[in-house]
Order: sequence, then structure tokens, then C-alpha cells
Amino acid sequence: MQGCNFQLSSSRSPWLEPRMSSVGFQVAMHSGYFLGGSGLCRLKCRVQCSQLWQSTSLVNNQKEKDRYSCIDQPTSYLHVQSLRNFPTQKLCGEVVMVRLDSAVLLGHLGPCTFSLERALLTIKYLYKARAKVIIVTSWDTTLHSNNPEVKSIDSFAEYLSSILQVEVIPVDGGLGLTSFKKEKWVQNSIILFENLLNFRGEVANCNDFSQKLASGATIFVNDSFSLSHKILASTVGITRFCYASLAGFHFDEELTRLIKITDTTRRPYIAIVGGGNFLRKAPALRMLISLCDGLFFVGKLSFQIMKGLGMPVPSQFIERNAIMEALQIIEVARDRNVPIYYPTDLWCLNNDNCGTSGVINSAGQLDGWTPADIGPSTLEKISSIIPLYKKILWIGSTKYDLAEEFSVGATQLGQILEKASFDSCEVILVGSAACNTLRRKTGSSSQCIEFKNATVVWEFLKGRILPGIAALDKRYPYRIPWSTVFCDSTLPLVVDIGSGNGLFLFEMAKRYECSNFLGLEMNGKLVIRCLQGMALYEKRNLYFVSTNATSTFHSIVSSYPGRLSLVTIQCPNPDFNKEQNRWRMVRRMLVEAVADLLQTNGQVYLQSDVESVLLGMKEQFLSYGNGQLVVDGGDCGHRMENPFGVASDWERHVLARGAPMYRTMLRKV
Repeated sequence: MQGCNFQLSSSRSPWLEPRMSSVGFQVAMHSGYFLGGSGLCRLKCRVQCSQLWQSTSLVNNQKEKDRYSCIDQPTSYLHVQSLRNFPTQKLCGEVVMVRLDSAVLLGHLGPCTFSLERALLTIKYLYKARAKVIIVTSWDTTLHSNNPEVKSIDSFAEYLSSILQVEVIPVDGGLGLTSFKKEKWVQNSIILFENLLNFRGEVANCNDFSQKLASGATIFVNDSFSLSHKILASTVGITRFCYASLAGFHFDEELTRLIKITDTTRRPYIAIVGGGNFLRKAPALRMLISLCDGLFFVGKLSFQIMKGLGMPVPSQFIERNAIMEALQIIEVARDRNVPIYYPTDLWCLNNDNCGTSGVINSAGQLDGWTPADIGPSTLEKISSIIPLYKKILWIGSTKYDLAEEFSVGATQLGQILEKASFDSCEVILVGSAACNTLRRKTGSSSQCIEFKNATVVWEFLKGRILPGIAALDKRYPYRIPWSTVFCDSTLPLVVDIGSGNGLFLFEMAKRYECSNFLGLEMNGKLVIRCLQGMALYEKRNLYFVSTNATSTFHSIVSSYPGRLSLVTIQCPNPDFNKEQNRWRMVRRMLVEAVADLLQTNGQVYLQSDVESVLLGMKEQFLSYGNGQLVVDGGDCGHRMENPFGVASDWERHVLARGAPMYRTMLRKV
């Protein structure tokens, strides 16, 4: 028996020659941390592995518990699997459904622009990879009534064909490949499904509708970032029925830009915040006041801040129940020594003389006037402080009403920020009001980062999980420093998927020290305990990661310097109440990743106290292992003995009550 390869000659043979270790180490994992003494909350997750540490006092020190906080924090859902990192060879011949953003497609009717070309990159990439592409999207025929391209699905398919230079075949009157005659699906064509606005199940995120929509598709690619804040069948529900759910190129790029909003590496950082509805935006404003080094309020929001600062503001401009929220934001700003700015003057309309306008001091008498936009003095103030900052966020309109003719202030503000962007300042524009102020010549490039859909950004800043992002498969956001984690990172690696309380791996690491052991577990609290236990037992061949191994296995294990010799999956929880979740741990993506990374003659150990669960896992591995996995030692039933001499916690419980355990071992050929 070659111990390093975990090849078992007998179920009773010792697995490896036991060898004990006396060296321990400490692991610290930080997320949602605060900077300095200012309480600056940052929406980031980091992993840090410290130097070797001989003391075990950390386990008994409750104050140090936060040092073990895990990756699965509220913002971990932002790290998603993207089409960019998906193996190209696995796209060939697969039916891939792409959710496109019609706002991007129809916003550039006419010659193909750079922005439109970028939005179509996902389709062209899949087509080149010889995938069978299905497009699903929605378009408002009333909103685009002047455009003949959207009058019907046939005209919309012709429009897509012209900009893609590929034949797009419309499927009218139904969804799913069941309504499509496959003989029409010639090799060089793309399918366009019916307008999703025609189906009630889309907005309701109906499970049956989602399943019908996904019928025949194996991979889902979301390229409609502007709908991330909505729960739709075509962005959320469909992911339950595809083995891989990925972010398209446009989606991935927009997500990267979104994360930049909370990135404070470039300082000082100021936010220019406009619009109205202070009460609804209060959670986002609290986030901004904790992130930024300055806030400049414009639009109707500024009146609430001015009132909170004790300035005279006419009652008709005060938002009901918003004063307490404004006072809280002012208090945080004072605690952090963050300046808050507001307009010094306003363009106003005279209520008595229709059409008469003038510039009024914002601290003066506003009765009889209707504010329209920020005034010249305010613009001078903004222009004078902008050079002090290296990062600027503009979100929300500067206007106080809907009069388009009084948008001079916004236009000039756009010019100020565009100039700043060319002076090595990072400028982020959010919302159509901000983005439309940049009047550039055709073909000129802007240094500004633009988000036309402000709702997604507001929801993100409020700390809410965006459903369209959360539904996609996750990736592990960091590269594990293996040389720090393990004493010898070239030793064979054993991975236990769903490691639970870690007792199985702790015992294995004690007995078999010529291998390294990695536990992957979704329950972050259990991982915290395991990491604390590592300091107590002082092991250097054992490590735990809080993650969903189904989608992150490949990104984590592929960077390991040594060989993957054994993968174990023991007693996954069978959720029989939900059929779609029964085999949620063992999915095609996980099986393919294991089969790809496992060394030749490496093994997969499957175990469960429910025979049907074991049979389901075994079937998945044999079906999606690409012919690389076979039953080790022949298929002699599922009542083999435990080959390691180490039982998991649940296994002990099952055997103690006299119930059987079902096991099988697979091997890579």
C-alpha cells in the first residue's frame, strides 16, 4: 500500500503510518472590520493567516473570537462564478441560456457602439465556444413604440441578428425547448424566447415557470445586472434548474464597479448625494457617512440636513418623520470629524410670477419661491473642494423639481467631475441624472465609472442582499496561502466536504501526519470552532474553510501545490421535504471539479446512513465523472467496512443505535 496515494489494499489495513505533531498555529479570518478608531465599516472580507503561535490561550479568550470570523459574511455573495473563469472546453455542445438586458440592447438602437459591443460580448463568446445559445429577455413595446425593432418577437430577432451577425431564430408563443422544433436549431443559429413580459410567472418567480423556462438548458448566464435587485424567474428561479449559474461579461464588469463604491483605498473620498425621500434612503446614507470623508447634500435631501443643523427651512420642504434620521447622520459625521456640505444658494422659480427665476441664498427667505436646482455659488464651492479628494461618488439628482429647463447646475457639476476624472481622481456616477450630464463627443472616452440604474446601487448601499447576485454560483474570493496554512504544502491533500464539527478530520490529522487535511463547511460557526480547536491541538496539517464547496471546490483546491489524493463526503443532510434540494451538495459542478483535480488512483469516499442518499451521490459521480471514476474493488454492495479506522461523529451515533451505514469507494482511472 502506498500511503501517500491513499490506496487501500484492505479495509482493515492501516491507512497511513500514524505520526504525531507538536507544532500548532493560529489562523485569523477578518470580515466586516472597522478601520482605526473612527468606526469605519467596510464591506470587505479578508483572510489572514498569522505566524506560528505556541500559546492556546486564544481558545479561552472570548474577545478574540472575532479574529475567526469567516468568509460567509453578508457581502460574500458578491464573489460569484463568472463566465470569464469557466472552462471554455465545458461550453462546447452545452445548451446555455443567457439573460440579456434589453435596456442596454435597445438603448443603442442604430450603429453598434462600444457599450453595445461590450454587452454582446457574452453571446459572441459562447457562440465561438460552440455552445447552443438561448436568449431570454424582456422589452416594453410601449416604451419603445417608435422603434420597429421591438414591435414583435420576429422584428426583435431580426434586430439581434443584424448586430450579432448571426441568425437568431424566434420562438413565439411559448417557453422552453419543448415548444421548439429542434430540427430548426441549425448549427450556426441562436434561439430567442418569447418576451418575458408576456408571462405572469416571470415577476412572481413561479417555480413551475422557472422550470419550464430552464427546460433543456444546462448552464445559465446572467448578463442583466440592472435587474439584480429584483426577484424574477429569469434571474433567480431559473438557477435552481441549471447545474451552473454564471455571471456574464457585462454583469461581471458591473459587479466589479459596484464593489468599488465601498472601496476606500483611495482617500479622501467624498459623496455628492441628491434626490429626495430621505427616510427611505437613510440606511444607505448611514453607510456613506461611515465610508466617506465628506458628504455634499444636494436636491431635496439637503433640506433635511439643513433642518437638522438648525437652519430655517420652510415646512413644505421638510420630509415627515425624517428629522431623527438626519440628526443621527449628523451625529455620526461629528463623531468621525467628517464635514457635511449643503447648497449655499439655489436657482428658484417665483410662485407669483410664472416663469420668473432667480438665485436665492439657501439660508435666506425661501417662502414664495420653488427651488429648482443648485446655484452658482454652490457650484463654486463644489469646484473648490473637489481637488481635495481623490475619489468622488455622485448619486442622485441635484434638482429640486422635475423642470428640465433648470438643469444647468447638474450639467456644470458633470463638467466639474469629468475634469476631475482626468486629473487622476476616481469618479463614480450613479443614476441617469448624473450619467446624462456628461456631454462628450462621439467616440471620446470618459474616465468616469457610470451606473445608470441607481436602484441597484441604493439597495446595495442599504446593506441589502441583491437577489440576482445571490442566486449565482459562488467562488472563493481569496487564494489560500498554503505554505502558511500547512507545514509542508507538498504533501497529499485530503478534502472532507461538509466537515461539520471537524471531529473526523481532527482524528485523521492526528493519525496520518504524512498528509494534509482540509475541511470545507458551509456553517461558519462550526468552522470558527474548528479553527479555535486547531490552536488547542496545535496541528499544522489541518485547516478549515467556511464555503459552499459545490461551487468553490475547484477555485480552492486547484491552487494547492501538492496532489489531491482523497475526497470524502459523509452523511449529507437529505432534505426530503424539498425535492430540488435533496441532492444539493453533490451536483454536476462539484463532481466535475473533483474528477478534474483528483490525482490518478485518487479516491472518493461516499458514506450515508440513508441508502438512497448514498446511491444518489454514487450515481452523480459515475454520471458526471467523464468516465474517469470507477467503483474501487468492484461493486460489492454498500456495506463495506470503514477503511480509515476513524468514524465521523454522526457515524458513531448511527452505529451506537444499531443502524447500518452505507459506504462506497470510487477511484480515478
